[in-house]
Amino acid sequence: MNEFALIDRYFRRAVNDSAVRLSIGDDGAVVAPSPGCDLVFSVDMLVEGRHFLPGVDPVTLGHKTLAVNLSDMAAMGAKPRWALLAGALPDFDADWLRGFTQGLFALADRFGVALIGGDTTSGPRNLCLTIIGELPAGTAMKRGGARPDDDVYVSGTLGDAALALAVLQGSARIADADFATARARLETPEPRVALGERLRGVATAAIDVSDGLTGDLQHILDSSGVGAVIDVARIPRSSCLDAMLVDAARDAALACILGGGDDYELCFTAAASSRDAVAEIARGVDVPLTRIGSITAVPGLVVRDERGVPLPALPRSFDHFG
Repeated sequence: MNEFALIDRYFRRAVNDSAVRLSIGDDGAVVAPSPGCDLVFSVDMLVEGRHFLPGVDPVTLGHKTLAVNLSDMAAMGAKPRWALLAGALPDFDADWLRGFTQGLFALADRFGVALIGGDTTSGPRNLCLTIIGELPAGTAMKRGGARPDDDVYVSGTLGDAALALAVLQGSARIADADFATARARLETPEPRVALGERLRGVATAAIDVSDGLTGDLQHILDSSGVGAVIDVARIPRSSCLDAMLVDAARDAALACILGGGDDYELCFTAAASSRDAVAEIARGVDVPLTRIGSITAVPGLVVRDERGVPLPALPRSFDHFG
C-alpha cells in the first residue's frame, strides 16, 4: 500500500466543521477562524523509545498523540479546532493503524478537533502532531504573568504517570491495582481543556505539567522574573505515592511527584483575591485545584518538605536531550 492509499483508508474522513474550507487531499488545508479570535498553534513529537515504549497499545498511543497537544491548548486557554499529523511508520500494519486511528479520532471527536492534513513516510516510529486552536483576541494565558504574592495551583494529582513508567522499566514495584491506575495516567492522560478556557482572565500565568512540576514551574518563574515557595505536603498525589513518601521509597516518590513528566495537568498562578473564583472554576469543571504555594519577589524555587524545611536538592525533571 502506498502513502496516499494509506492516508485515504485510515486518516481521511468527513469533516463536520463549516470553518474547514479545504481538508485532506490538497497541498494545504484552508480554515476560517472565528471573528475576533486569535489563533494558537502548538506542535509535539512523540518518538518511540523516547516518549513511548515499543509495543504500547496503539489505541492508547493514538489517544496520547492528540492529548499532549490538547494539553498545550489548555495551558494557553484555547479551544482546540484543527490538527495536522505527520508520522513515520516502520511498516504497514493494518491492525496497528486501525487501533491508532481509533484512539486518535475518539479523542478528537470528544473535543471537536478535525484532522485536516499531514504526511506519512517509512522509518522508525515517530508521530508529530500540530494543533491549531483559537481564543478571544488578546486573552491567551502566558508563562510570563506571575506576580509576587500570587498563589500557585495545580490541577488533579501529580506523579502517577512517572510511577507507572518506573514500574514498566523495572525500577519500582507497586500493587497491581495501583499500577493499573498509574498506567492509565501514563497512557491515556486527560487534557484539561475546559479548565484552561475557564481560567482565562483569572490565571496570571499557566503551563501544562509535561516534563515535571519543578521544571515546568521554573519556566513560569523564569518568564515572569519571580520565585516561588511550594510545599510537598500540599502537592496532590495518589494514595500509593503518599504511602511511598513515608517508607524507603521516599526518594523515588519525590522524583515522581516533583520531577516526573507526563502528568498533563495544569500548573497556574492567580492572585490571592481570586481564591473564590478558582474554587468556583474547580466546581464548574469538576477538577480538583490545589493551592501548593506562592510566588515570591526573590527569584528561585524553594520546595519545603513536610516539616517546612527546604529540600537541599530537587529531583531532575525530564530533559528531551538528557
